[in-house]
Amino acid sequence: MTGIESIASPALWLITAGAVVALLVVDFIVTRRPHEVSMREAIGWSVFYVALPLAFTFYVWGAHGGDNGLDYLTGYLVEKSLSVDNLFVFMVLLAAFAVPPELQQRVLLYGIAGALVLRTVFIVIGAAAIAAFDEVFLLFGLLLVLTAAKLLRDARRGQAHQVDVARLRSVRLVRRFVPVTEQYEGPRMLGRIDGRRAITPFAVVVVAVLATDVVFAVDSVPAVYGITGDPYLVFVTNAFALLGLRALYFVLHGAMDRLVYLDYGLATILGFIGVKLALHWAHNVWTSVPEIPTLLSLAVIVGVLAVTVVASLLRDRARRRERSTADVAV
Repeated sequence: MTGIESIASPALWLITAGAVVALLVVDFIVTRRPHEVSMREAIGWSVFYVALPLAFTFYVWGAHGGDNGLDYLTGYLVEKSLSVDNLFVFMVLLAAFAVPPELQQRVLLYGIAGALVLRTVFIVIGAAAIAAFDEVFLLFGLLLVLTAAKLLRDARRGQAHQVDVARLRSVRLVRRFVPVTEQYEGPRMLGRIDGRRAITPFAVVVVAVLATDVVFAVDSVPAVYGITGDPYLVFVTNAFALLGLRALYFVLHGAMDRLVYLDYGLATILGFIGVKLALHWAHNVWTSVPEIPTLLSLAVIVGVLAVTVVASLLRDRARRRERSTADVAV
C-alpha cells in the first residue's frame, strides 16, 4: 500500500471506464421493459458478474504481479461483502415504498449508477488526500473502527437495517418542494396532479436510494484503501462489486433474513481493516511498527465471512427447529 502509485496507464483507465459504462448500458437495455425478475434470470446475471471480476484477477496477477493480484482479490472480497449488507437497506427501502416487482430492478440500477459516480468522486478525493497527508490513513482507520462499533451496536439492538422513510432528509426535502403523485406510472419519474407537473413515487425512491449511496461510499472507499493504495484497483473493486448488485438482490432476496450474523462479521472486517490502516500510518512514522500483510488480511476476511455464513445458517436451522417444535406442541 504505497501512496498513489498505480498499475494503470491512461489507456487502461479509458478501457476500464468504457467497459464499466458499456456494462451499465447493457443493464439499462435489459431493464428497459419493466418485468418481474425470475430466479433463472437473476442467477444467470449473478454468475456472470462473479465470473467477470474473478477472471480479472488472473489478468492483474499475470500482467502486474502477484502482489497486485492479491491486493485486488482481497479488495474485491471486502467490497462484495459490504455490498451484500447494502442490499439489506435497498430491500427495506423498496418494501417501504411498495415498489412493484417489475420496477425494482430499474430502481436498483439507478442506485448502482449513482453509487459508481459517488464512489469515483470519493476515490479521487481519497487519492489526493493520501498523496498530501499520511495522516489520512489514520483518519480512515478511525472512521472504519467507529463504523464497525456502530454496526456492532445496531446489530446487537436489532436496528442494523431499520430505515424510517418518513425521516429521511432526502425524501422530506423532495416532498416539501415538489408534489408527488399517488401512483407509480411505470419507470416514469414525472407525472401530473390536476394538470400541474409533479414527480412520481418512483422518482422519490430513486432519490432515497441515491442518498443512502453517500453513506455506503463513506464506508466502502476507506475500507478498500486499507487493502491497496492504488486508485485504479480501488475503482475496479468498487465497480465490480456494484455492477452485480442488481441481479444479486433477486438471488438473495429470500435468503437475506437467514444471514443473522452478517453485520457482526462485517463489523469485525471493518474493525480489522481500520487497525490495518492505523498500523500502516504508524509504520510510516516509526518503521519498527509492523504492518499487516495482504495475505494475512485475505485469510482473515475469508475466515470471518466463512464463520459468519456458517454460524448464520446453523442459527437459522436451530430457529426453524424451535418453531417446528412449538407448532407440534400447540
